[in-house]
Amino acid sequence: MTQTPTAHTPAQEQARAQFTVPAAHPMVTVLGSGDRLLRVIEKAFPAVDIHVRGNEISALGEAGEVALVQRLFDEMMLVLRTGQPMTEDAVERSIAMLRASENGESDGQETPAEVLTQNILSSRGRTIRPKTLNQKRYVDAIDKHTIVFGIGPAGTGKTYLAMAKAVQALQSKQVNRIILTRPAVEAGERLGFLPGTLYEKIDPYLRPLYDALHDMLDPDSIPRLMAAGTIEVAPLAYMRGRAQPIFTNVLTPDGWRPIGDLQVGDLVVGSNGEPTPVLGVYPQGAKDIYRVTAQDGSWTLCCGEHLWTVRTAADKRRDKPWRVLETQEMIGNLRAAHARRYELPLLTAPVCFPEREVPMDPYALGLLLGDGCLTGSTTPAFSTEDPELAGALEAALPGVAIRHKGGPDYVLNRIKSPGDVITLENPVTRVLRELDLLRTRSHTKFVPDDYLYNSSDVRLAVLQGLLDSDGGPVAQKDRTCRIQYTTTSIVLRDDVISLVRSLGGVAYTRRRDAAGRKPGLAKGRDVGYRYDTHVIDIRLPEGIEPFRLARKRDKYHAAGGGGRPMRFIDSIEPAGREETVCIQVAAEDSLYVTQDYLLTHNTLNDAFIILDEAQNTSPEQMKMFLTRLGFDSKIVITGDVTQVDLPNGTKSGLRQVQEILEGVDDVHFSRLSSHDVVRHKLVGRIVDAYEKYDSQNGTQNGTPKGGRGKAGHGHKGK
Repeated sequence: MTQTPTAHTPAQEQARAQFTVPAAHPMVTVLGSGDRLLRVIEKAFPAVDIHVRGNEISALGEAGEVALVQRLFDEMMLVLRTGQPMTEDAVERSIAMLRASENGESDGQETPAEVLTQNILSSRGRTIRPKTLNQKRYVDAIDKHTIVFGIGPAGTGKTYLAMAKAVQALQSKQVNRIILTRPAVEAGERLGFLPGTLYEKIDPYLRPLYDALHDMLDPDSIPRLMAAGTIEVAPLAYMRGRAQPIFTNVLTPDGWRPIGDLQVGDLVVGSNGEPTPVLGVYPQGAKDIYRVTAQDGSWTLCCGEHLWTVRTAADKRRDKPWRVLETQEMIGNLRAAHARRYELPLLTAPVCFPEREVPMDPYALGLLLGDGCLTGSTTPAFSTEDPELAGALEAALPGVAIRHKGGPDYVLNRIKSPGDVITLENPVTRVLRELDLLRTRSHTKFVPDDYLYNSSDVRLAVLQGLLDSDGGPVAQKDRTCRIQYTTTSIVLRDDVISLVRSLGGVAYTRRRDAAGRKPGLAKGRDVGYRYDTHVIDIRLPEGIEPFRLARKRDKYHAAGGGGRPMRFIDSIEPAGREETVCIQVAAEDSLYVTQDYLLTHNTLNDAFIILDEAQNTSPEQMKMFLTRLGFDSKIVITGDVTQVDLPNGTKSGLRQVQEILEGVDDVHFSRLSSHDVVRHKLVGRIVDAYEKYDSQNGTQNGTPKGGRGKAGHGHKGK
């Protein structure tokens, strides 16, 4: 998404914003077929006039509304850049999220683009992902906690999303099997008198779970998985290899490729950054998968027998060699006196990508991405308090003269030659257009792929430009010096992390919210923060110079340099069951680079439980179910406390458990509402209508206030 700057105007005053859609994105992807998306936006913002001409979109109206429209188009472009199409429903939900954030109804930690582009599972030609903010938080909670309760009305995706996470965990070998259960309350004790086999008797009560399974797995594979016990489906009363998933990314000299696509003779990147050939490819079938996460946030998926080269502090102290352990050997043994036990190896040299020709000096590009004005509405400009950087930029840009306007501001003028036509394009503008960076702003900048996957010299030069402009050394008492970089662009944040890791370093990221921050000063006036800041703490290997700017370089070395970057295993968690493959590589140490630049072996040859309709469990059943939790398992419990079908006088276990477990560590309650209904829009309105009726008629969940009703709880279908 590109856009022109807008003036800072008080609320209710008129403001104007202009957006330029890059050529890579046809206008139909932004406006929708027959302008359907545009009509949704116009309906949501009646106080804003939106006009489209070519690939230019302009908005005129109240300043606050125009700002929201501007943010909406920014979010839409971030979604489209991932290859995911925008739909009317996605646009409506994006608008709702932005308005909720604007009105203080949500904390604004997640943006619409972050919500709409979070993929859970890709299966049978479709991708399953959360559609609302609460759904994303529900999915994130499942990742972070052992026990998660999803509570909300029908149609909010509680069971479906939990099922998707279960299938994902199975496929990624985080768990060995999936257990799906729900109380068959309608049959009660009479279940044994129903005709047919056990499975025929219980099938009607489990049909929603079967339907979700068939959406996410090959229907032909489900009977085999159930016969093997990999998937178990039963009512609540009856509940008494060295490989990676085929979709796991592996680094090759041409970029990332799924391990399942590799063949003998293909090249992958080894621990020395050099290409190494694949000697063997061995399909391993479906295996339980684990998510191995390092303390810097990097992670990958592998089976329980997968091999890792690691060492402990004692190994290092005694000068012992690195050891090789299976994933399952390290589970439950990841800490030693509160310290992380297992250190992982890092690249011993930067990754050797083939050199590519680039249209602009990489150091100059890094400087412009850091402190350049690339909006395209004026001559390219650069801001710095260091004349040394202005001189370096001029030296790196042939045909361009850097003119000092005053203070920190510089303008990049084209050097005119005798006979030049005055309308000739500025060479910097031309290259920025070529790289699709023209009209980007601080929160939409990125590093083009031709620089991201280039030689180590090119990658380092880009990183040096970024650090000289928007980074710096952070000296620490009695410790070596770390490097810190800040940006408001999510994409640029990820690109900087990729550059650091590809050079053999480590990077930790955190976010500083714009809301509530003390405004900065510009020419004596307060300037508020519009976008969250992403802070990256970096450590690079010895011998890799992070700065060219003299004052930063000198401070970095005076503080002792960056020390040794280290990466430790932080967690190993079940992640489902997946089709897997094992590869053998020619590297002497058997290591290759997998996702997030982790080094792993792959050559030598527990349960995700979902309790659905939990409002129909008794307190005793709920306690029994929860206390059967085993090691390396995960439980998701879903239900709607307004739809209780228990016999008279029986209290709902789901209601009671909220009073008992609220606040218990590693137990999380996700509450969804009518705003999260993702079936027909009418379902959400029906839920709201019933809640309004109950409120007006002095009832609560179908039961008169102050009375227990028939069973002390609400009833469905009375």
